Amino acid sequence: MRVGSTVAPTFAELFTPKLVTVLREGYGLGDLKADMVAGLTVAIVALPLSMAIAIASGVTPDRGLYTAIIGGFIISALGGSRFQIGGPAGAFIVLVAATVAMHGVDGLILATMLSGLILIAVGLLRLGTFIKYIPYPVTVGFTSGIAVIIFASQIKELLGLVLERPEPGPIVPKIEALAGALPTINPAAVAVAGLGIAIILGVRKYRPHWPGFLIAVVLASVVAWILGLPVETIGSRFGGIPSALPAPHLPDLTMDKVVEVIPTAISFALLGGIESLLSAVVADSMSGHRHRSNCELVAQGLANVASALFGGFCVTGTIARTATNVRSGARGPVSGMLHAVFLLLFMLVAAPLASFIPLPALAALLAVVAWNMAERHAFATLLRASRGDAVVLLVTFLLVVFRDLTEGIVVGFGIGALLFVHRMAQAVQIESGLPLLEEDRSDLTRDAGRMPYDSGLAADPDLAVYRISGSFFFGAAASVAAALDRIGEHPKAHVIDFSAVPLLDSTAAATIEGFVHRASRQGALIYIAGAQPAVRRMLLTHGVRPPRVRFKAKLPDAIASARSQLDAPADPLPVHAS
Repeated sequence: MRVGSTVAPTFAELFTPKLVTVLREGYGLGDLKADMVAGLTVAIVALPLSMAIAIASGVTPDRGLYTAIIGGFIISALGGSRFQIGGPAGAFIVLVAATVAMHGVDGLILATMLSGLILIAVGLLRLGTFIKYIPYPVTVGFTSGIAVIIFASQIKELLGLVLERPEPGPIVPKIEALAGALPTINPAAVAVAGLGIAIILGVRKYRPHWPGFLIAVVLASVVAWILGLPVETIGSRFGGIPSALPAPHLPDLTMDKVVEVIPTAISFALLGGIESLLSAVVADSMSGHRHRSNCELVAQGLANVASALFGGFCVTGTIARTATNVRSGARGPVSGMLHAVFLLLFMLVAAPLASFIPLPALAALLAVVAWNMAERHAFATLLRASRGDAVVLLVTFLLVVFRDLTEGIVVGFGIGALLFVHRMAQAVQIESGLPLLEEDRSDLTRDAGRMPYDSGLAADPDLAVYRISGSFFFGAAASVAAALDRIGEHPKAHVIDFSAVPLLDSTAAATIEGFVHRASRQGALIYIAGAQPAVRRMLLTHGVRPPRVRFKAKLPDAIASARSQLDAPADPLPVHAS
């Protein structure tokens, strides 16, 4: 099928991994060296971050490494982006922690696998293109809400608090419990967390190309060990991490368990699809290349299935690590694959050293991540932009923080869609010689495509000319129908100018058909001028066709033909449009 002058890509072309594309372009030793440097840089960033996200999500740190190694390798090898880096993401902390609390680790692994299957189906059905239509205020709202929840989840570790009961998940009970535990604050934990934050910020300011996260964790660990500070470590809480990958195994696949975790799997798939495609867009803007969204979603789905088989959890494209990959000079997906290999080597070689990492240092790392996620400037800008955008932003943000992440996204998207429909409906206008428009217009300007004033036409009671402008769809159908119904007189001929209508949907076409039906019953002639091919096809499909309607390419031709018909002796109407 041809679209314009280009040939639409085949199914195989749409789902060819970017790795294949890069290799076809020619991949030499210089490219491999650049990808090795980039992969090592990203692995250094991902190593502490993967463990920190896993701990904050309510699982052991090794599962974060499994997710980054297995999921990250598959996303890079099979994905539709040149530079995407996959792994555990901070955006999932809230959902993963809630899933572990409700369904246990086995339920989490099953939900991860099912979300992978959902993403594969969404990608193969080519639905990934529609994810980009999520309104920007919704994206900022849920990202900022997640940032608040992540920071709240790290207060306990940042201050070294001791709770009598398990820490609540909802934000209000959590804050109440943390406030009640303030007398148990641990000065050593506060010092380690403060040192970690100071190092990260200092490195970012004075040596931005250095791995600030890793440096902060290593130095904080050394200080805590030398001084013998009384803080919890990975070793004291989790007993360290394994030095090898586990054997793959299937989770519990009973039908009852599947039904139980399906809502969670859908939430994982929705958030994973949004996060990964946002990350791919960021990589596109930095590199000048374009990703294939549906191929990327299929790879994300396969990565989630594989991650679950090895005991990992949700994997998605990660914006910060992907941006680091691009800035480090990566040439293609090989850098992401090597990042996973380097992480595996780190785990095999340095697993015993992970036991000395203080948990407040990892909490400091996530506090900085939350601060970066908050999108403070975008939040403030949207609050000032318009009342509609502010409502969408605040509703999404508040629902994410105080209710549920998926609920916030769905409600925010719904409100955003309604606002879009309302704005598009306001942009549609219908004009005629009758005073249908209530708004004043300047005499110094004239809309493009409008005919000059014609005194004869304005004074002709037998001929009415209407001009519809804007995308004519269901949101505007009611207002256009009302405008047409307000015409009190019944001229002998109607000319409707569609030259400024780029889009027409079924509801709008049915509205025009109803008007044509009523006008033709009164014996009036109906001409439609300037309809684009797609608009004309939609009208024909809904019964707006000859002999009741005549189509003309230009408005002057339609007016001239209508006048000639009105002036001619009464003859049967022609059957075919001229």
